[in-house]
Amino acid sequence: MKKLNRNIKTHQTKPPVKIVQFGEGNFLRAFVDYAVHTLNQKCNFNAGVAVVQPLAGGMVAKLNEQDGLYTLFMKGIYQGKEVQEKELITSIVRGIDPYTHFQEYLDLAKEEDLEFIISNTTEAGIAFNPNDTPNMQPPASFPAKLTRLLLERYNYFQGSPNKGLTIIPCELINYNADTLKEIILKYIDLWELDHAFKSWLLNHNTFHNTLVDRIVPGYPKDDIETYRKELDYEDDLIVSAEKFFLWVIEGDENIKEKLPFGKTGLNVLVVKNMQPYRTRKVRILNGAHTTMVPFSLLYGNETVKETIDNGFTGDFVQKAVFNEIIPTLNMDKKELQNFANDILDRFRNPFIKHQLSSIALNSISKFKVRVLPSLKGHIEITKTLPPHLTFALACLIRFYKGEWNGKLLPVHDDKSIVNKFKDVWTVNSMETISETILSETLFWDEDLSNINGLKQAVTMALKEIEGHGVEKGFENFKAYLQNV
Repeated sequence: MKKLNRNIKTHQTKPPVKIVQFGEGNFLRAFVDYAVHTLNQKCNFNAGVAVVQPLAGGMVAKLNEQDGLYTLFMKGIYQGKEVQEKELITSIVRGIDPYTHFQEYLDLAKEEDLEFIISNTTEAGIAFNPNDTPNMQPPASFPAKLTRLLLERYNYFQGSPNKGLTIIPCELINYNADTLKEIILKYIDLWELDHAFKSWLLNHNTFHNTLVDRIVPGYPKDDIETYRKELDYEDDLIVSAEKFFLWVIEGDENIKEKLPFGKTGLNVLVVKNMQPYRTRKVRILNGAHTTMVPFSLLYGNETVKETIDNGFTGDFVQKAVFNEIIPTLNMDKKELQNFANDILDRFRNPFIKHQLSSIALNSISKFKVRVLPSLKGHIEITKTLPPHLTFALACLIRFYKGEWNGKLLPVHDDKSIVNKFKDVWTVNSMETISETILSETLFWDEDLSNINGLKQAVTMALKEIEGHGVEKGFENFKAYLQNV
């Protein structure tokens, strides 16, 4: 079979670059680029996506080899019916590595048709790095890269009010667009940029908080031959996802006109306040994911479905959600329970092998955002430690040791975090390990060792995990909490 590219398909004419996207990973390709593709197909949106690789190690070269084309497989249970669909996604028109082609990156700012900036650089991506400078090629952080691009656009078009952009970050942090905007303003001050540029940014660009929801396992490596048999071309960038799709964007009628999703049938909601949607999704769906990953990997599972189907690990996750997470949310409990049941059904999707290792990236920052508020909320309401979430925290700490029973664990995080754990685990004292990690404010933005009883409980959980494994260790840990 021939390698997938635009010469073997009827997509040789590329639409103009209307969107610059920071991130080339599975999620954006199965979510945003699929949504733009749908707009192009159903609304003649005529938008091309230029993908910027946010980190030095990335895959835009492979993306360019296929002219931005790839196949999206969507499988699952949707509205009570089994769904299996595939779609050749054609919205990406080029990929750029700013670490090797910095001027090409800056030239994106000069695109006449450019209207949107979209990103997903993980929770750790929207962060301020005081060491970034405007002369770096490129600056290290995503917000600094974006600031440099916006400055280039401002200068090239001489501050034209019509050349401002609609900025829609998809990182899973609360108030993602507001946070990104604040950091850009910090760089403007740090770099002592022209006040007129700052005025242009504030008055002629818009920032929109968002919520994204779609389970995207990514490249189906275990079943790749089955997927390839459905194609008449060779595709190295196949991506798998569930059929479910939800995109909540804070905005007004203006953004509805710019992005006419109302004509596509896609579940895109433009709302004035997305907080209820965000809290529900992050705490329950993402919270369940982050809770289960270290715990379930240490138990011996490899996928989300295995975790939910297993009697012990499935019960653990279900009780964490229904007994410890939902009670902390100030929303209609019946609605939350229905939402949680739907989430568990999505986790059981028979067509998707969602590898736990693929969710393990940046687990510390994810736990802080997704799980820690529920853990603290449970303590505040009940004056007791939640057994499942507390044990999950201990499993997280044990996971970052990097090995278990002689096997390497899929720890993927910032080098400073990985090195911190590496140093901590040289100490032969669970008390010291617990104290050191819980008190690390760079991890949690607070000293968790000050929470009454948490340090002692995590110490006990670590001892049980190390001495008896996850299942027996959790049983003993629950007995310990009952007797405290």
